[in-house]
Amino acid sequence: MEIPHTRRMEWPELPASRFASRIQTESPDGCRVALLGMPDDTGIGLNHGRLGAAHGPDATRVALTRYGVADPDDWVWPGVFDAGDVIPGESLSTTHDRVTEAAGALLDAGLFPIGLGGGHDLTYAFVRALAQRVPTLNGIYLDAHLDVRETEGSGMPFRRLVEDCGVQRLDVIGLSPMANSRDHSRWFHSHGGRVDSLDPHDDWPGDAIFFSLDLDVLDCSVAPGVSATNPMGWTVQRAADWVMAAGWCNKVRCFDIMELSPPHDMGGMTARVAAHLLLSFLRGYAGRPVGANE
Repeated sequence: MEIPHTRRMEWPELPASRFASRIQTESPDGCRVALLGMPDDTGIGLNHGRLGAAHGPDATRVALTRYGVADPDDWVWPGVFDAGDVIPGESLSTTHDRVTEAAGALLDAGLFPIGLGGGHDLTYAFVRALAQRVPTLNGIYLDAHLDVRETEGSGMPFRRLVEDCGVQRLDVIGLSPMANSRDHSRWFHSHGGRVDSLDPHDDWPGDAIFFSLDLDVLDCSVAPGVSATNPMGWTVQRAADWVMAAGWCNKVRCFDIMELSPPHDMGGMTARVAAHLLLSFLRGYAGRPVGANE
């Protein structure tokens, strides 16, 4: 299967006991899920953040080669196709257009897309593909920041999804009050946004939901390798509970893990956490009935 604007990934030969040994790269036949790398951090630079998230997709894949068993005791992994990395364009808008087209091709093929970032602005482009294909869309994101800036950059995705794509409701979980301005908070609430109003096992509102994980929701003691470290963030267990619930919920129609920044990671610690959270999502997704993407 050819995905527009992407380069194919080559995975090393791995022991059959490793989860990653079963990831397909040539064809999505038999797969329900597709990985899409978004290796760009231009938006982070525009917001004067720490660069490095362009290397996040590769670091997540490397971590997956070292973590995760192929045959867990009480579930069976869904088939996973690696659709490769979107090739960044000469401008942020061109990169966004390429991400949207690539994600749309995966959706049209009946695959559940999982984005690997990359700056959080790419969530706008990734989710835009879904917004073009469903009548109404809500969003849940785990993040220390609202990311509703008016200016272009990594801090703008959720404002753009409301203004450009008609997303009806946003729920941010894990917000840090120390890291969000009054203007951004007021814009968010005036557009129907809600803070920490849901629990993982609630009946989440809406018929179609996007779910986004910014790794900076995690405490810097467990996730130092992010674009903006969080001195009072979550445990990995708390994030895993949410992510697994998102995998299980058939209203959730796409998922991404964003802002892994390997140059600032210590010993691959944050990449391994990202791999664990990706596997946690897939564990939840394994409980969905076949056809739940549609």
